[in-house]
Amino acid sequence: MPQLEDTKCSFLFCLGISIFICSVIYLKATGFDTPRAQSHLFTRRSFPQQCQVLGHSRNETAKWQSAQCHLDGYSSTSTLNCSYLWSNCRFINQTLSKEEEEYPLAFVITIHKELETFARLLRAIYAPQNVYCIHVDQKATLGYRKSVELLTGCFHNVFIATQSEKVTYGGFSRLQADINCMRDLLKSSVHWRKVINLCGQDFPIQSNLELVRYMQSKEWRDRNMTPGVKQPQDKHYRTEFRYEARGSYMTKLSYKKGPPPQNLQIYFGTAYYSLTREFVEFALESSIARDLLEWSEDTFSPDEHYWVTLNHLTDAPGSHIYGGWEGNIRAIKWRDQEGTEHNGCKGHYIREICIYGIDDIPWVISKQSMFANKFESETFPEALDCLEQWHRVKVLRQAAVPIQPGWHLAEVVDTCQHWNRTAGQTNNPLCTR
Repeated sequence: MPQLEDTKCSFLFCLGISIFICSVIYLKATGFDTPRAQSHLFTRRSFPQQCQVLGHSRNETAKWQSAQCHLDGYSSTSTLNCSYLWSNCRFINQTLSKEEEEYPLAFVITIHKELETFARLLRAIYAPQNVYCIHVDQKATLGYRKSVELLTGCFHNVFIATQSEKVTYGGFSRLQADINCMRDLLKSSVHWRKVINLCGQDFPIQSNLELVRYMQSKEWRDRNMTPGVKQPQDKHYRTEFRYEARGSYMTKLSYKKGPPPQNLQIYFGTAYYSLTREFVEFALESSIARDLLEWSEDTFSPDEHYWVTLNHLTDAPGSHIYGGWEGNIRAIKWRDQEGTEHNGCKGHYIREICIYGIDDIPWVISKQSMFANKFESETFPEALDCLEQWHRVKVLRQAAVPIQPGWHLAEVVDTCQHWNRTAGQTNNPLCTR
């Protein structure tokens, strides 16, 4: 009997150890939903010295650090601790003024890469009274899409487009992606006033309050903003010939297209816009808009002629039939404008557009456009750090409500205290006076 009791005790002891080990493994596997497991979501990064827009601390040993919010690496999880995201990734969760509350905006954001850049863009433009449709390219990886789904799932007014396109540069799919989001936005419970389109590598220069005031200014209160002019002769190739997507590029075919439907005059402009809700309904429902859309399916970059052409129709709500390049929508450094519109790209050019470096930021800010394009967090993170902090400071200064401590993106860290704490010492010679 004593031997049996010993065997029983040994069995129970082993069983207890097994349960403990299994519990530890389970908690590690499912621990993403706990604040400790999500600590990798939030980090701090020191600001570069060139970032003059931050000003200087009176303490010479103090250093500014920015709050960084990372989503990479969490695509394999099924949940995200939204409370932790809200508090540590510094989203503003309150409408900051009555003006903004009474004039909600809609945003179409098309993305396929640069997850951190997109997250920072959303953090900069997010406001609870607005609504945001995110179009995730079919070419994006499953992990990327899963990360976006986790992020958008934490917001009542941010959602992924119900229909996704495989976007080809210069192709019809880019226009179709915007239209897909517009259909979803019209079904939203948010009665937005105007819609603005963005890509994931844009970043705001104006605050949400400034956007609202710009949209309601005398020039644009009841108008759509689609900068462009009658199609120049050197752009006729885009609509005279047929194109088709081959791989990642559009290929011009050898035969020409027929004339535009209903004798439309084709215009040429930017792919970026600000459109009234009534105009969007017109673009989705009118026969002339449907005819132009169908005719545009095999043209090159139809998003650069579709909206601006419709906006020059007399019957289109909010049309600007005598409009040209008016509308300060984007600050962009084009390579062919170097020496005239700007003093060169301090980052590098991709497809003739500057990817901004930190020394481009003073020029970007000086343009006072609605948004700037383009940024890459991985290539030039300091440029976005500086612009993001400058933008958030402006947003908070304009707020008509009490500022919450968690809304600040930057904080001052005393480097001596940090060194002493991490090194376990108090006699750093660099910190003694």
